[in-house]
Amino acid sequence: MTILTMKEEKRLGIIQRVFRGELSVVEAALILGISERQCYRVKGRVTKQGAKGVMHGNRGRPCKRKIKEKTVKRIVELAQGKYRGFNDRHFTEKLKEEEQIEFCREKIRSILRFHGIASPRKRRANKHRSRRDRRAAEGIMLQVDGSPHDWLEGRGPALCLIGAIDDATSKVPRAFFEEAESSWAYFRLFSDIFKKQGLAQSVYSDRHSVFWTDREPTLQEQLVNKRPTTEVGRGLEELGVNLILAGSPQAKGRIERLWGTFQDRLVSELRLAGAKTKAQAQAVLERYLPQHNRKFAKPAAQSQPAWRKASSDQIERALCFKQPRTVAKDNTVSFEGTVFQIPKHSPHRSYANKRIEVHVLLDGAVEFFYQKEKIAHFNSKTTHAFGLYRTNGKREGFRYGPISSLTTHDTELSP
Repeated sequence: MTILTMKEEKRLGIIQRVFRGELSVVEAALILGISERQCYRVKGRVTKQGAKGVMHGNRGRPCKRKIKEKTVKRIVELAQGKYRGFNDRHFTEKLKEEEQIEFCREKIRSILRFHGIASPRKRRANKHRSRRDRRAAEGIMLQVDGSPHDWLEGRGPALCLIGAIDDATSKVPRAFFEEAESSWAYFRLFSDIFKKQGLAQSVYSDRHSVFWTDREPTLQEQLVNKRPTTEVGRGLEELGVNLILAGSPQAKGRIERLWGTFQDRLVSELRLAGAKTKAQAQAVLERYLPQHNRKFAKPAAQSQPAWRKASSDQIERALCFKQPRTVAKDNTVSFEGTVFQIPKHSPHRSYANKRIEVHVLLDGAVEFFYQKEKIAHFNSKTTHAFGLYRTNGKREGFRYGPISSLTTHDTELSP
């Protein structure tokens, strides 16, 4: 039985009118939109084959570019097994790089959907928003944030990814895993970036307690008309880096979209590598970041970067914890349950009853400053180290003791 489409039925009707003498071949060709020569060919096929003569000659024949059933089965097995949870494009890239199976993304997508394998990412309908233009040059603005997520999918501890993205280029200059967002984690993030790249013009963040505080200003702050700041806010201010607080997640959408990409691609990479610990996850992240930047980074509108130069010493002195203390009459300072003895500088000078500033550096060292002059330094590498801890995930404090005594719940300040 021959089944014709509507187009083929129309063509057959015109050719039959030619046979009946109602139309000439030239007139039939004009109606069908084909050449006179082609119309003669169709007429000849109808004469020999009947109604089948108007059908396309490839109907019923297998496609020469059809993927072999064995290859299709292999693709489906990989999608349901080794590369489970990979999105369509990421899966297509892995097939080409690791399995030597090279097809376009749309072909892979059609195979997966035909076999009932849906995309792991659920997309919501877009809402109309006006997007802010990118900054003109690299280094003008860094968007920073932390992403607590089940990165190891139950294979290991809960982790939070701390990272930054350049607003002009979408390049990720630094990212690492921590137990939670903390002042020390962001100090480390900024220290790593600023020492390698230079100082950014501004930092865009959410209103996390690390960056923003609603406490009342102290009397000293009121006298100088200074807004209360956090440790991180104070450190950025000392370096001349403008801290901008976002009013909504959409305002810093670039880094929010980055977390969406990481929670898709990076989680799949971690699963593929079998990462179970923080160290293993960080090793996978270090390998993944260069690939991510090559694939997703964009050229800035201005080729000249806007990073500002700063010395390592200047960065270390700003990105540290600073707390005021009063020196006791015996030239000792009590800090977080430990008594420090200020060394004797001269027989006629004493710091008793003086107000000094205690600095805790990122490597765990402790330094005392009086009127911007360093009067004591305690190196953590030879004796002790400070560890930063959090109480119920809210209050941050220090714990001082031998490096070996710091528990796994502490965020050690040594790199």
